[in-house]
Amino acid sequence: MNSVSFTKPKTVYYSTIHYFHNIMSDLINDFREYREKMNEKILGSGNKVMKRIYGVDTLAYQEGALSTQTKEMLGLVSSMVLRCDDCIKYHLEKCHELGLTTDEIFEVFSIANLVGGTIVIPHTRRAVEYWEALNEKAGINAKS
Repeated sequence: MNSVSFTKPKTVYYSTIHYFHNIMSDLINDFREYREKMNEKILGSGNKVMKRIYGVDTLAYQEGALSTQTKEMLGLVSSMVLRCDDCIKYHLEKCHELGLTTDEIFEVFSIANLVGGTIVIPHTRRAVEYWEALNEKAGINAKS
């Protein structure tokens, strides 16, 4: 009887991990799909000003006197202080692609909370969740 009660928690644990992994993947995929769909609509409108804004944004984050990595961290801090969750997710993805570590991201979070105040804390919670989802999807340990 002990072996039956011992195996059941393992199954529940596995199911919980599998469920968590699916939720985290959905979080990333839903954001990416929505962003791509809406960007296509915006850029497809033919509005020259919007196209130029997107173009300037792309240029601004290219390597220059500041590294792209530094610029993305600045973008993340600014997005957190402005409390723009979509912007936060975007810059987290870019920081992840550029190889920032969890320790580095938490230092960025600390600057954002210092500058923005406690009102940034709820956005930090969601940012941590999204960062964990990115790490999970990439198969990276949370402390990497």
